[in-house]
Amino acid sequence: MDAQSYQALAVSLGLGLLVGLQREWRESAIAGVRTFPILSMLGTLTALLGGEMAASAVAMGFLAVAALMVMANLVKIANDDTDPGMTTEAAALLMYVVGVALGVGLTGPAIVAAGAAAVLLHWKDQLHGVVKAIGEKEFRGLIHLVLISLVILPVLPDQVYGPYDVLNPYRIWRMVVLIVGISMVAYVAYRLLGAGAGAILGGIFGGLISSTATTVSYARQTKETPAYSPMAALVIAIASTIVNVRVLIEIGAVAPGLLRSALLPITVILGLMVVVCICLYFPIRSQESHAPDQDNPAQLKPALVFGAIYAVILFVVAAAKHHFGNEALYAVALISGLTDVDAITLSTAELFQEGRIEAETAWRVIVVAMLANLVFKAGAVAVLGSRRLLLYVAVVFGISIAGGIAVLLWWPDMQLELPIASPGEEVEKPVEAPK
Repeated sequence: MDAQSYQALAVSLGLGLLVGLQREWRESAIAGVRTFPILSMLGTLTALLGGEMAASAVAMGFLAVAALMVMANLVKIANDDTDPGMTTEAAALLMYVVGVALGVGLTGPAIVAAGAAAVLLHWKDQLHGVVKAIGEKEFRGLIHLVLISLVILPVLPDQVYGPYDVLNPYRIWRMVVLIVGISMVAYVAYRLLGAGAGAILGGIFGGLISSTATTVSYARQTKETPAYSPMAALVIAIASTIVNVRVLIEIGAVAPGLLRSALLPITVILGLMVVVCICLYFPIRSQESHAPDQDNPAQLKPALVFGAIYAVILFVVAAAKHHFGNEALYAVALISGLTDVDAITLSTAELFQEGRIEAETAWRVIVVAMLANLVFKAGAVAVLGSRRLLLYVAVVFGISIAGGIAVLLWWPDMQLELPIASPGEEVEKPVEAPK
């Protein structure tokens, strides 16, 4: 055996001890701090045997470990121990395979698998608590997310239809998966933490799920209870601020090269809105409001609606660019951004990625849509909320819109040096100085 074989055996011993210690701490009756290292080293040595019979030896070893687990359970039954749990048995089989992986040189996957197993074993109570906290509504949302992303997406054709070469069913639905995924993660976190975590987390999760829905919910709350207006204004302001973060995430996912131009100006707007939120927070931090229930974002009908809206906006933006030039894009952004920032953001980023519009035009179109959305939400507050809430929102959004307009008018055309490439462009490597 060479040095690499001894190293594999040592790593196998260490990983086996890690999982074995956890099982010993949990007082497992089947395998503990001694058994797991032995099983992992057994797998490593079996794989190191090599030769023509290596695969057969590994398979026979796996069957032997499985037989040991069966015998251990028979002993448990004989001792009137009817615990139906199979976690330790599954972990034992996994650690044998981890040992085999180390023996054949798959060190990285083996370490990741053993580490993940140790974490999952140790987080038993926390994971069970999360499952209990997720109700039928949330679980149905997860199933819908699986349907949207793993069932519908793979069967859609990945080819372009119609004029302007922009209507690709697969790419359109992929954007739906992106938006629903972001919203669903925030929704589950909100259900676990947000409802009782105060206005700050409520606004953050609300912005990631839907800032417009959050605005409408809190505005209606103040109509019934005007005293909640200051805290509702803070939540609405935070949710609208988080839209900037959401937009940057979407740009980075669809067109990483666009971040070189969009990151700084959008971050400036984000920073201004954060300052406004902080100024609003301190005078009203002692007040409370009731967090409204958020709608589950992973539903098939809203996903279909968003897919249709995105496809229409993508088509309209491409057509406007083709027939009327960049100036028409701002009008499209102004109209579409009133109700939905995601669709115009994704469509603009997609067109940039295809090389159809310039970066400076793309991020400005997105910012116009974001400012239009602030105007729409202010209108929703005027119709649905209290006058006191409207006063707060008018000041907060007024400052934000003024700052956004200033960025649009005076921001220089510049790019942040990031290690990402624009469409059709390779990342430049630094030139070494001559020796």
